Amino acid sequence: MAQIKKKKFFDVEIPLINKETQAQAYELKELEGRFIKYDLTRMLKGKGVEANFKIKVENDKAIAYPCRLSVMPYFLKRIMRKGTNYVEDSFSVNCKDAQLRVKPFLITRRKVSRAVRKALRVKAKEELIEYIKDKTSEILFDDLVKNKLQKPLSLKLKKIYPLSLCEIRVFELEKEI
Repeated sequence: MAQIKKKKFFDVEIPLINKETQAQAYELKELEGRFIKYDLTRMLKGKGVEANFKIKVENDKAIAYPCRLSVMPYFLKRIMRKGTNYVEDSFSVNCKDAQLRVKPFLITRRKVSRAVRKALRVKAKEELIEYIKDKTSEILFDDLVKNKLQKPLSLKLKKIYPLSLCEIRVFELEKEI
């Protein structure tokens, strides 16, 4: 008669948000490389953000590291209004320990010309590359959750044209260096 293995729940630490969750597996080693989706909407006071974490097992402890933060489409639709423009961009940038994909999303207060939208896009890209290049991915994900990246960016872009929303729509690890 074959022996039946039972799955167990293992605690997984998420240091980015100081929380703990559980994942199901036969052994702790099986959790290595598995992904977890976590909704941060309540933690961020209604800003619809979803985080993807990758689990790494280090000395009999499962720890989840962030690999992607993305703003949910319903949140962006709710913020958009008639009579406004939005500016999107997508680019890769290297930080100290990884290559990241960054997709900023800006909403202006009124309709603006294409030249103003281009100026906003270019300035946002310059500022983000400058901010990201000398920091580690852990610090950058932490800054995103605590709004330490978006607020200063918004203040710098305000000089070109005032924005009603300055958000990083997608922030993900492309590959670790």
